[in-house]
Formats: sequence, C-alpha cells, structure tokens
Amino acid sequence: MNQPLTVTLARKAGGRVTVIALGAAFATLLAMPLLHLLPADSALHLSAYSLTLTGKILCYAIVALALDLVWGYAGLLSLGHGLFFALGGYAMGMYLMRQASGDSLPAFMTFLSWNELPWYWAGTQHFLWALCLVVLVPGALAFAFGYFAFRSRIRGVYFSIMTQALTFAGMLLFFRNETGFGGNNGFTDFRSILGFPITAPGTRAALFLATVALLAASLLLGWRLARSKFGRVLTALRDAENRLMFCGYDPRGYKLFVWTLSAVLCGLAGALFVPQVGIINPSEMSPTNSIEAAVWVALGGRGTLLGPLLGAGVVNGAKSWFTVAFPEYWLFFLGALFIVVTLYLPRGLLGLLRKEKEQ
Repeated sequence: MNQPLTVTLARKAGGRVTVIALGAAFATLLAMPLLHLLPADSALHLSAYSLTLTGKILCYAIVALALDLVWGYAGLLSLGHGLFFALGGYAMGMYLMRQASGDSLPAFMTFLSWNELPWYWAGTQHFLWALCLVVLVPGALAFAFGYFAFRSRIRGVYFSIMTQALTFAGMLLFFRNETGFGGNNGFTDFRSILGFPITAPGTRAALFLATVALLAASLLLGWRLARSKFGRVLTALRDAENRLMFCGYDPRGYKLFVWTLSAVLCGLAGALFVPQVGIINPSEMSPTNSIEAAVWVALGGRGTLLGPLLGAGVVNGAKSWFTVAFPEYWLFFLGALFIVVTLYLPRGLLGLLRKEKEQ
C-alpha cells in the first residue's frame, strides 16, 4: 500500500526538481546576452566567442529536439536531418549575401563570371521572403519525401538508409559551383541583418535571445504534443505499428505530420545558426553530422524531450574541447561514446539520473 504512494511522491518531487532546474537554465541563458552587453573591461563581461559558442550549441539542441520527435516518439530514425538544418541555413544565407552585396551580385558569383542572379534567388533581398523559404523549403522537401516513403510503408533501417542517401545527394548537389550556392566555400562574409551590423554586440545578443525563444517554443510544442492524444498515438506507432493499424488508425498521417514538423524546426535552427556562426557550407549536410545528431538524442535519452537537449550540450561541449586539445581523436571518441551509450545507457543520461533519484 505504501509503495504506490512513495513512487507518486517521488515522481512529484522529481517533477518539481526538473521544473526548477529548467527555469534556472533558461534564466542563465537569458542573462548571458546581458552580460555580453557589459563593457569589455567589466569582470562580468561575457566574450563574443562564449556567446556565439553557446548560441551554436542551442541551435544544435533544437535539432536534437526535432529528431527526438521523430525517433524518440514515432520510432523513425532519420540520418538526414542535417539536410533540413542546412537548407534553412542556406535560405537565411541567401538573404545575408544579398544584404552584403547590395545591388550587385554576391562576390562568389562575380568570381565565377555570373551575369545575373538565378531565378531561385528572386526576392531573397527581403527578410520576410527569406523566412518563408526557411520554413517552406525544408518543409516541402520533407513532406514530399515522407509522403512517398510512408505511402510505400518504408520503415526501419530502410528508412534510415534513404534519409542518409537524401542528405548525401543534397551535399553533392550543393558542392557544385553551377548550382549558385557558393560551391564548397558556401556563404560567408556577412555584414548586416535587418540593417544592423551582424557583429555588433546588440545584434549578437538579439540573435541569441531569438535562439533561446525558439528553443523554449520548440520544447513547449513538443511537451504539448507528447501529452496529447497525438503523442500517445505516436508512442503506440513506435511500439506496435501493426496493432495500431488493427485499431483503425492510419499511421501515415501521423508520421507525415511529425516528420514535416521536425524538418521545419531544423530549418529554423539553421536560419539562426548562420548569422551567429558567420558561415554555411555543404559540410553541414554531411551524413556524419546527421549521425552525430542521433548520438545527441541517444546519449541524452530519446523520447524524453529534455534528454536530447542535455545530450547536445554534453557532446558539443566535449567536441569544442576535443577539437582543440586532441583534434585527431574526436571521431574515435564520438564512436566510442555511441557504443557505450548503446550498451550501458539504453535510456540515456536522463534515464540514468531518474534511476538514481528513484533509488
């Protein structure tokens, strides 16, 4: 009789601790741009490097959260989310390149002896149209791919292989100079956004706050979906798709919706990534990046929403240190990390923390 009550109280206490920790984390994130705006000689001043690095990791955390929606809840392991992230980044990069070049052609087009802008660059000098492209291009591609894949009932490892092939094909396409996206150099040398200098402290702070707002909105959206009937259907879809179909549900619509939503979130994360980091090139579409995103989710704990955020922070923090101290060993460390998590932490770091609290 006492055990259910004890378990209930423990869960409630754990929920309060989670809310307090999450609130403290977001309060710290909101304070960071304010510290960056302090005078450079202040003891509390936060450097541009630290703010940019944290903003970059937050963008990756949004990608991890988006991947968790399709893998952790719907059971669709995607190895191609890097493509959607890069497409959103390229859409924003087109706008930033038009802002930098003014009325003339972007510098890389002049170097390649282009005489006019390609038709798909039309309207990219307008920020609102660029935002539309950030949402529409990844969303349309994900919808088209998902429609035919789910219609053909492709799932499991075959779905993962197809998504990996999709992002690899996109990377090869964008590497070509004649596509009009800068080839292997991509887009760089951005100067302004909405008329503000892109390297100004105020602009950096505003971009960082926008990233925090998108992360909070994505987390809230994922939480609402997970607690709704839609989320319960997704979980049933992950655990027993055939039984769900026998109950009268058509899984294709649920898969297609969460797959497209996940791609749009990745596109938005990519759009905020580019002005903060200052570059976008086809290497962001590398299958290795998409596999790395799966490691973030697995390490943090898939199907938990908060776990992928934790995993993205831990892995990218370790990557920032490893690539400086031991750059040649980073990929070995990443592979070993994935093996250890798969064998000994099937529920990820968040599952390990919850297990310790219950004990």
